[in-house]
Amino acid sequence: MFNNKKVVVVMPAYRAALTLERTYREIPLDLVDDVILVDDASPDNTVEVARSLGIRHVIRHDKNKGYGGNQKTCYAKAIELGADIVIMVHPDYQYTPLLIPAMTSIIGNDLYPVVFASRILGKGALKGGMPMYKYIANRFLTFTQNLLMNQKLSEYHTGYRAFSGEVLRSLDFTHNSDDFIFDNEMIAQIFYKGYEIGEVTCPTKYFDEASSINFKRSSIYGLGVLRTSLLYCFTKLGITHWKILK
Repeated sequence: MFNNKKVVVVMPAYRAALTLERTYREIPLDLVDDVILVDDASPDNTVEVARSLGIRHVIRHDKNKGYGGNQKTCYAKAIELGADIVIMVHPDYQYTPLLIPAMTSIIGNDLYPVVFASRILGKGALKGGMPMYKYIANRFLTFTQNLLMNQKLSEYHTGYRAFSGEVLRSLDFTHNSDDFIFDNEMIAQIFYKGYEIGEVTCPTKYFDEASSINFKRSSIYGLGVLRTSLLYCFTKLGITHWKILK
């Protein structure tokens, strides 16, 4: 608990057997009330590792639902458990759970209702091994998104995010994509509702076991990001109405 608020960590997992324990061991369990791991039909023994670690809520999809589909299950379960603060931590150990207390305190003290751990603030991205083409694409997309969405985030593409329970309950994320663009659709929904997003600096680690999408998938994702930002902009201007924005 933090300020009498229930803290829940959600972990969307796919092929995380080799990195899950390292990630889980860094979660401050004296602060976190519940941990939810959702395995997206991994072909490895992610579920067995999770249960051996004593993770209380382990859910396994019978069929792969995609990154966005996995998050939908994560957040639905967190809401069901009555979470006041929900933090998404990838079990591939690319982001350190040691930032959980900082992110929790920002939301728990009502400073911001949403917090992103940014790899771009400071010099952590390239230092941590982010491929140059991904760094350049990240900077270009973020610059364009800030223009189209009238915001000033340092990064829209981090997978390390924390939300107040109020925010999650107010978003109809069930109609969002089941693919990677889910993250950016959630951002559009958050800003459309009038919520602000705070950021903290996050060191990043790129290594063989860490999950990553290839160049082709990255390109498709980039186009989806631009489409999302344009639809948000056109909806705000009254030119069209995007159904996921309510």
